[in-house]
Amino acid sequence: MSELGHAKSFRDLVVYKNARSVAKEIFEITKSFPRDEMYSLTDQVRRSSRAIGAQIAEAWAKRRYEKHFVSKLTDADGEQQETQHWIEIAEDCRYLNQAQAKRLNKALAEIGSMLNSMINKANLFCG
Repeated sequence: MSELGHAKSFRDLVVYKNARSVAKEIFEITKSFPRDEMYSLTDQVRRSSRAIGAQIAEAWAKRRYEKHFVSKLTDADGEQQETQHWIEIAEDCRYLNQAQAKRLNKALAEIGSMLNSMINKANLFCG
């Protein structure tokens, strides 16, 4: 049975729950970033991590139209990849240690994998 068979809302989707969890963890971790990064790196990584879940919610709302659904899920995947980039920059700047960066990027990659699975099975979610 598809995930849709159990989901009454985007909030029921495991991928959405995982996206919220990663965004929350990034918010907590970035509290320790230097103050002079507040309007640059901190803001960027928080924004992109939060956008993943927002794009999933928008995709759910547009699932009546498969192309719109896929487009929004593609946007969500783009946001998770952007977040991976900012995590790597934070690691390069030594704001994150290697283990933190690896854990976050692994969770983000798993979200990306789930999004791509949804994209490939869009017909099960749409219509």
